[in-house]
Amino acid sequence: MMTKNADLAVLIRNIPDYPKPGIMFRDVSSLLLNADGYRMTIDRLAALVDPDTELVAGIEARGFIVASALAYVLGLGQLMLRKPGKLPGEKIGTDYTLEYGTDRIEMHIGQLKVGQKVLLVDDLIATGGTALAGVDLIRQGGGNVEQALFIVDLPDLGGANKLRAQNIRVGALIDFDGD
Repeated sequence: MMTKNADLAVLIRNIPDYPKPGIMFRDVSSLLLNADGYRMTIDRLAALVDPDTELVAGIEARGFIVASALAYVLGLGQLMLRKPGKLPGEKIGTDYTLEYGTDRIEMHIGQLKVGQKVLLVDDLIATGGTALAGVDLIRQGGGNVEQALFIVDLPDLGGANKLRAQNIRVGALIDFDGD
């Protein structure tokens, strides 16, 4: 583990062999339970946000927690990228692959202005499947993603580099190597 934001890293619970053998699950819920840790996390992420950002998008479910707090601090709206079956009315969606399965996210049609600058956030980036799906969905809706922020990056799994290959600046407060 790298030492940047070590004060926050120690608040993250490590759960070996979840959801399957060989996976070290990084549980940010323990960080969120700590009021000072949660506040510092949001403040430090907010300091990284491009000043011309117009909207914060969070991926269900833990991404909503990060996106809501960031949107509030920054005085911006929040776009929710939802799991299937959660949205009534017209929507668009995209399927993607996780490190241990497949999933889908959706959003309502018409929630973005063409060219609107959207910050994508989630709690963690691993292989990048969920984040890339979020970028794809925002772009389908007419938005522009130039930056993505995470509490945790698992750099050995390559997800952040996949986003960078899409010309997206990636930031994370904590890197856990070897996962």
